[in-house]
Amino acid sequence: MDSVRSLVGRILVAAIFLIAGLSKIGDFSGTSQFMASKGIPLTDIALVIAILIEILGGVSLILGYKAKWGAWILFAFMIPATLIFHTNFSDQNQMIHFLKNLAIMGGLLYITAYGAGPFSLDGKMKKG
Repeated sequence: MDSVRSLVGRILVAAIFLIAGLSKIGDFSGTSQFMASKGIPLTDIALVIAILIEILGGVSLILGYKAKWGAWILFAFMIPATLIFHTNFSDQNQMIHFLKNLAIMGGLLYITAYGAGPFSLDGKMKKG
């Protein structure tokens, strides 16, 4: 049962990154403009990097391949993203996003500590 919970947990954490990365592709120009409004330099390059981190990190978690590395990279990515985009605490919505990001970061730390579990490529590599 722990194996299934570990798999489902990884999928749930990964889903937000995959959806966010794909939505950035779908509205590349709008996302780039929003990032520029927040003072991000070289927005198109930064946006491509963000998309790659979110999608590849999400896939890493779902497959459980190099999941600890994927979780660390996503955790590191979340720090500036949270501090740049979600610190307007006078806006309750932004406060919720800030706290949501902290919770996601907590889930990522669990993966860095305990790995992907048996239902993962990492788990299969340990056995074989």
